[in-house]
Amino acid sequence: MENKEQNIDIAVSDEVAEGTYSNLAIITHSNSEFILDFVNIMPGMRKGNVKSRIILTPQHAKRLLNALQDNINRYESFHGLIQETGDHGGMPLNLNGSQGEA
Repeated sequence: MENKEQNIDIAVSDEVAEGTYSNLAIITHSNSEFILDFVNIMPGMRKGNVKSRIILTPQHAKRLLNALQDNINRYESFHGLIQETGDHGGMPLNLNGSQGEA
């Protein structure tokens, strides 16, 4: 069987192209989906706002994990290791439940 490369035309609106700043990601999951909430919370504040929510199938979540790891590896090979400070800006690592956080 011949493997034909397909081109995908993807458009980005001006609003989406500006991007949204997030300094906290909250990840939860069920048996059928992963939910990524991207939050902007000011230092010292106890309340933040979810700026974007992405819902993925488990298969797409794993593809995202692998793609992000590949990109981090390429970034670090060019720019050097990303230093983790261990400081989470006073954010709790577990926000009331079994959800993960990145």
